[in-house]
Amino acid sequence: MASAKNQNTPAAGRRAKLEEARRKERARERRVRMITIGASVAVVAALVAGGGYLMVQANEKEKKDEQAKTSPVTGERSWDKLTQEHVANKVDYPMNPPVGGDHNQVWMNCNADVYTQEIPKENAVHSLEHGAVWVTYNDKASDADIEALTKKVKATPYSLMSPVKDQKDPLMLSAWGKQVTVKDASDDRVDQFFTKYVQGPQTPEPGAACTGGLDK
Repeated sequence: MASAKNQNTPAAGRRAKLEEARRKERARERRVRMITIGASVAVVAALVAGGGYLMVQANEKEKKDEQAKTSPVTGERSWDKLTQEHVANKVDYPMNPPVGGDHNQVWMNCNADVYTQEIPKENAVHSLEHGAVWVTYNDKASDADIEALTKKVKATPYSLMSPVKDQKDPLMLSAWGKQVTVKDASDDRVDQFFTKYVQGPQTPEPGAACTGGLDK
C-alpha cells in the first residue's frame, strides 16, 4: 500500500511528467537528426548530379570546339604567302577587307574592341597578325545582326569589329589569311570562325599584344 501511495504523490507525478517531456524531446531530436541527414543526403546527391551534368556539358563543349577547329569553314576563302613588312604608307590590298600583307607598325586594339567608325585597314591587318578575328559590316547589315555581333566581340578577347562601307557583303569575318561571308549573326559559321581562328594556327605572331595600340 505504501508503494502505491508513493506512486501517487505530487513528486512522483512531477517525475513522470519530466520523464515524458524528456522522452518527447529525445524523439524530437531523433526526428531533427533524421531530417538533417536526409537533407544532407539530398544536397550531396544534387551536388553529385550537378557536377556530373557540368562535366558532361564541359565534355560536349570540348568535343564541339575540337570539331570546329578541325572542320573546314564552309565558303571560306584563303590566302597564303602573305607579306608582313611594316610600312608607313597606305597599302593597296587585293582583298577587302584585307586579311594580311604589309601593314602599319601599330596594331588596332583588339581586346574585344568595337569601333563604330571605319578604322585604318593597315592597322587592322596588324591585329590579324596577332591572332585577332575582325568582324566587319556595311550599310546593308541589319541593326539586329550588328547588335548581336557587337555582343559577341565584346565578350571575346583578340577580336575587333568595325564598319567597312565598301566591302561587297553585309557581314564578313576575317583572320590572317582567312575570310568568310556569313548570312546573319546566327550563322553557325560565326562561332566556328571565332573558335578556329582567335589565336588559331594561322596566327603569325600568337600571343602578341592586342592592347597598347591604336584605339580609334
